[in-house]
Amino acid sequence: MKKIVQIKRREYGKDQYYRPGEIQLEVGNYCIIEVERGIDYGKVMSLRGPRKPEEQKKTSKKVVRVMTEEDHKQVASNREEAIKAFDSCHKKVLEKGIPMKLVAAEYSFDKSRLLFYFTAEGRIDFRELVKELAAIFKTRIELRQIGVRDEARIRGGLGPCGLKLCCASFIRKFEPVNIRMAKNQRQPLDPDKISGVCGRLFCCLKYEDDFYRAAGRRFPKDGCEVMTPRGNGKVIDLNYLKEMILVEFDDDVKQEFHLSEIKARK
Repeated sequence: MKKIVQIKRREYGKDQYYRPGEIQLEVGNYCIIEVERGIDYGKVMSLRGPRKPEEQKKTSKKVVRVMTEEDHKQVASNREEAIKAFDSCHKKVLEKGIPMKLVAAEYSFDKSRLLFYFTAEGRIDFRELVKELAAIFKTRIELRQIGVRDEARIRGGLGPCGLKLCCASFIRKFEPVNIRMAKNQRQPLDPDKISGVCGRLFCCLKYEDDFYRAAGRRFPKDGCEVMTPRGNGKVIDLNYLKEMILVEFDDDVKQEFHLSEIKARK
């Protein structure tokens, strides 16, 4: 099986698979790639191809070359022009009163396409806008509606942990996150405390969900009666990481015990 690598297309594009042929690549390399119409650029994210054989067979696009200094200059120039294009498009959106929020703009490497990313509450009719933009920039125009998580990925920022947003740093694919995961981790169910800058539940709730679900099966339930070295009491709090259980007794005394010291009452 020929080698296949995973490449993130442009700055805001998605990961796709390409065949490098005899070209030697490393993670982090920028390269010129074949696309549907012409060429584009991307960043090598992984040297591993798709796991499923059928997906490997579908991968036919090739890496043209590792980007040269001149190629990088071209990308930098394209980014400057994309900023100006963003401003022009934003003015048009405001003039027409279109209910959409423009997020970013970028050119393909050969400038055969100019892409605008936006968010909106529902479907938007932007046909007239596309015609006007095509007349101004003399290239193929694409408007792509994205979700709020994708917007956060593009804009970037810091999370409450003080680190760069996961979606803007290492997450390659968004996983479903639900309120049950927050409950499993005994997080406060206040949306303001468990939601990211995108307004959706923290992506990091997914990371340790398997651990917390497994721990929940080993620990007694909240409110159940247990036997401890001090006597019988009721569980009022659990600490899965430290394997500690807070127990309240009939005399209102509260004391922590290790999981190994607790036995459920029959």
